[in-house]
Amino acid sequence: MTYLEIVNSVLIRLREREVSSVSENSYSKLIGQFVNDSKRQVEDAWNWNCLLKTLTATTTRGIFNYELNTTGQRFRMVDVINDTQDYFLEPKTIQYFNEKLVASPGENGPPRYYVFNGVSTDGDTQVDIYPIPDAAYILRFNVYDPQDALVNGSDVLLVPSEPVVLGAYARAVAERGEDGGLSSTEAFGLAASSISDHIAIEANRFPEQLISVEI
Repeated sequence: MTYLEIVNSVLIRLREREVSSVSENSYSKLIGQFVNDSKRQVEDAWNWNCLLKTLTATTTRGIFNYELNTTGQRFRMVDVINDTQDYFLEPKTIQYFNEKLVASPGENGPPRYYVFNGVSTDGDTQVDIYPIPDAAYILRFNVYDPQDALVNGSDVLLVPSEPVVLGAYARAVAERGEDGGLSSTEAFGLAASSISDHIAIEANRFPEQLISVEI
């Protein structure tokens, strides 16, 4: 579903007039905000396959710090692969890297370890690798990376739409205080149930992803 379709689906449930754009009036803008709030909750509840992506970095000789462009700070790791030499990198602690990079000259060679170390000025995560690269190596970072906030009416939602719609609806019911007898508690219960149902559906297709976030 598109952002506009989701907003209108919520408005219909609230017995409000549909709009031709999310920014058409102050109430549709509010519903649009609720949609993005609900979207974030659904994204954080599970490692959705639709959010799986691979980021690629090519190392430079003597450089151990790299920026994972477009990641922000909400992504969840799967693994890191040295694609040039076909092996997985292992995660290490900041203390380990400090000992290797600060307390000693440091080893040069194909990178085998990584640690996340701060963010860039534009908010993307930075990663250190070790040993310090002695050549160009292609590294693949496999991550679950949430979609950016929906902005344009034509933006297409990646995660399942039903729990996002019901979550936004529940927030709208809580904001206005009622909805023809349906309480906000009941509305949030429907949204939570929808998230659980869609997680169960996806878990059946991807049984290796059996740990979800508490909702």
